[in-house]
Amino acid sequence: MTATALAVLPLLLAVGCGYGSQAEESSGEDTKAEGEKLSAAKVNIGYFANTTHASALVGKEKGFFQKELKGTQADYKVFNAGPSEIEALNAGAIDIGWIGPSPAINGWSQSKGKGLKIISGSASGGVALVVNPKKIKSLDDLKGKRIATPQLGNTQDVALLNYLADKGFKVDAKTGKGDVTVQRTENKVTPLAFEQGEIDGAWVPEPTASKLVDVGGKRLLDERKLWKDGKFVITNVIVSQKFLRQHPDVVQAVLRGSVKANDWIGGNPADAATTINAALKKDTGEALPDKIIKPAVKEVDVTDDPLASTLREEAEHAVTAGLLKKPDLDGIYDLRPLNKVLRAEGKKPVDAAGLGQQ
Repeated sequence: MTATALAVLPLLLAVGCGYGSQAEESSGEDTKAEGEKLSAAKVNIGYFANTTHASALVGKEKGFFQKELKGTQADYKVFNAGPSEIEALNAGAIDIGWIGPSPAINGWSQSKGKGLKIISGSASGGVALVVNPKKIKSLDDLKGKRIATPQLGNTQDVALLNYLADKGFKVDAKTGKGDVTVQRTENKVTPLAFEQGEIDGAWVPEPTASKLVDVGGKRLLDERKLWKDGKFVITNVIVSQKFLRQHPDVVQAVLRGSVKANDWIGGNPADAATTINAALKKDTGEALPDKIIKPAVKEVDVTDDPLASTLREEAEHAVTAGLLKKPDLDGIYDLRPLNKVLRAEGKKPVDAAGLGQQ
């Protein structure tokens, strides 16, 4: 790998679905462990306080994880950005995590395929281009405008750069300067920047997209429109390879909880918004108003399927944008634990798209 590519990799670790600073905070234990312990006394689970991490939020809030873990205690840590979560996984501070595709790809690449495995899908969709309708009335009006993304090289940044290139706009990927200005802005300050006219729009995940709509923005493009069947990975579940080898029963228990959480979300859409909001309040200290949380949850499609073929495509987009040297993704998935869970639930197994075991 070239020196330039290595320099860019840490920037690419920023998760597409995170918002806020890169500081890590721990939310500690949820429900207490009861019953016989599995092979580990405790499992540390990482996620983002974000609606695109609905599986983790509901799994914790409704106790699905702890029920499956029995006497093994689930301990939770909340992250605001991809780099800190990958660092925590590498350091053994967390064992399993919900995270976006870009940091998963780069965590895999930086460890030369020895650090993590993607073991499940979690969410698709939940990303939109929201614009000031007074300045941008159609996609043809993007030239000369300032469009925000959460961070250089993160999942939405790559998606926007790829979209602009397809439309013939020339933009320097690293500086963001060109026919359209790509302005890297933390999601937590994007709504204020939008209100103050510092940006004309933003390609962002939920709930930031819904926050922008609430302050006068218009959804100009749902990213699902750009993908086959409207599906693309926005959140995966990853695990430390060491933990997977040593505690496969614990990994399967967490995956059973994730599958049950996704089933519950799908069957209880109205209650899901309330439950997710309750979890967000615990993690951030503040619940979102109904006019934001309801659309933010509705725009996200939870799924057990990792949508592996779209991970490959997202990596190709980063390469095309000049932000990443082509990674070797062979072996990044180990879907055997998930498929064992799915078969036990009478569900169809999922596919690794030739990128790992299934």
